[in-house]
Amino acid sequence: MQYRTLGRTGVQVSTLVLGAMNFGKLGKSTQDEVTAMIDVAIDGGINLIDTADMYGQGESEELVGKAIAGRRDDIVLATKASMPMGEERNHRGGSRRWLTTALDNSLRRLGVDHVDLYQIHRWDPETSDEETLSALTDLQRAGKIGYFGSSTFPAYRIVQAQWAAKEHHLSRYVAEQPNYSILQRGIETHVLPVTEEYGLGVLAWSPLASGWLSGAIRADREITTSRSTFMPDRYDTTIPANHAKMTAVEQLAKVADQAGLTLIQLALGFVTAHPAVTSAIIGPRTMNHLQSQLAAADTVLPPDVLDAIDTIVAPGTDLAPHEKHDTPPSLLNASLRRR
Repeated sequence: MQYRTLGRTGVQVSTLVLGAMNFGKLGKSTQDEVTAMIDVAIDGGINLIDTADMYGQGESEELVGKAIAGRRDDIVLATKASMPMGEERNHRGGSRRWLTTALDNSLRRLGVDHVDLYQIHRWDPETSDEETLSALTDLQRAGKIGYFGSSTFPAYRIVQAQWAAKEHHLSRYVAEQPNYSILQRGIETHVLPVTEEYGLGVLAWSPLASGWLSGAIRADREITTSRSTFMPDRYDTTIPANHAKMTAVEQLAKVADQAGLTLIQLALGFVTAHPAVTSAIIGPRTMNHLQSQLAAADTVLPPDVLDAIDTIVAPGTDLAPHEKHDTPPSLLNASLRRR
């Protein structure tokens, strides 16, 4: 396993992060299975675990908390907030009112007195940066948060938050968690240059592109992945964007074979090769998934392989731009762009 510094914090983290989204209802995993996967991940050198309050509406945090009991100090623990937690309208967002409650709930579920990294899961357009950063700064000073970061923020919001922190003499985000893979490279044009400029750590989620780069999805096979059962439109190859992804996957598989790598090693090695990226978040659903992804821990792609990838998916290109989560609200809601 390789290790890098998370932004300018001085905290050393593994280049593969164990993501806990599939722990619980989504991945249909039990406590024993989660504990076993965390054991194997730690033995494999992973020292950062990333979860969120909305994963299973708190279930993931509970499972992680029980699994790490007794070894908290050896783990860099990260969670997230701001996504809806139930139907109550104020149980979401980036307000001081909610973040104070959400963090206490997360600490209780995790069974810890602090988290190392607390992340705003999505930018909340209803709440000012000053409001959110002020609340996070106070929670940090209270010892409940080591550092805080953002997740899936558009580049201009990352810049705005950095300015607001300086303007109002508040602590700042030290990390960003964007969607990044060979198939979705759009952040190379805007987000990654900004994170480099401000010295932010980058924890890239979905480096396997929701299973497209796992090796399980190929042109000569029926797509039967777990996610395809509840998100069929993301895997219907009659849709142009998905057809483009399948075409790229077949070409990438040949590149991987020629380099003596699995498609997973190619995909994870690509993400961690970018100088702005600190770590890639893996989200295994099973022990087999975890072991196949851990096999990429020390993968370093040579220049000729990286060049070959660039000829298949050009730098800065999203093959499925409609699947992005950092689109400005005015592009999604017509009322916000019309008088």
